[in-house]
Amino acid sequence: MTTKPESPGSSTEFGDPEKTGRVFEMCFTSTPRGARLARRLAALRLDEWGIPYDSRPHDDLVLIIAELTANAVRHGHVAGRDFRLRVHAVANGGIVRVEVSDTRAERLPRRPAAQNTWDAEETGHGLLLVSHLATRWAWHPRPDGPGKTVWAEYALAR
Repeated sequence: MTTKPESPGSSTEFGDPEKTGRVFEMCFTSTPRGARLARRLAALRLDEWGIPYDSRPHDDLVLIIAELTANAVRHGHVAGRDFRLRVHAVANGGIVRVEVSDTRAERLPRRPAAQNTWDAEETGHGLLLVSHLATRWAWHPRPDGPGKTVWAEYALAR
């Protein structure tokens, strides 16, 4: 972890949470250990926000976060550069948006085939999982520097 939050375990709150929602944002080292830490801290934050451990939404969101952060480490790694995780629970919207930014612009995510592409390979299915769990997902160039941001939105059951 290269950037510390304002206080240990705190989330970044922008204004009134009733209006803007809750946001957790942090930079992590672009390593498997950084991806694991990002997943664990986000899981804790989701539980604190009322999306409890062992619930389907929590498990789905943690899997989305795990896949996107693993992809940032595996496919978006640039030596000496971190990746950024941002989780935003939209106020009263029933939506949680996950964004993972890395600094590698030339390796862009590709949409998985719509058909069942499971085969003997053990890798390459992360975005297929994300596409099945998320309401929608896409990517865009990073607005604050080189690289890209891959995002996914998850609709919480009402």
